[in-house]
Amino acid sequence: QVQLVESGGGLVQAGGSLRLSCVASGRIFGSYAMGWFRQAPGKEREFVAAINWDGVSTYYADSVKGRFTISRDNAKNTVYLQMDSLKPEDTAVYYCAAKSIPYVIPSRRSDEYRYWGQGTQVTVSS
Repeated sequence: QVQLVESGGGLVQAGGSLRLSCVASGRIFGSYAMGWFRQAPGKEREFVAAINWDGVSTYYADSVKGRFTISRDNAKNTVYLQMDSLKPEDTAVYYCAAKSIPYVIPSRRSDEYRYWGQGTQVTVSS
């Protein structure tokens, strides 16, 4: 079984920064693509960013491209989401997710990720 635990959320003013972390346990972390998704109140869960198993390839939603950076440290079983130039519309619960098949490319589709964390709240005030 895989456990994912996010941290780093909080309240920040528009233009500020936060770094989210997601620590994984339960299997060989470095073999699996990871993703970040978010869900705002009354909205569907949406893709934010993803990274392949070795960190070479990254993917971003258009809404965060140039502001957010996904990275991973396989030695620490951790994936990060650095969020800069935050906007009020970035307010949401942020979830990390892991795919169940090793060595496959990341996906923008939430239904292609099997394991999910509990989420961490990010609130951006104007």
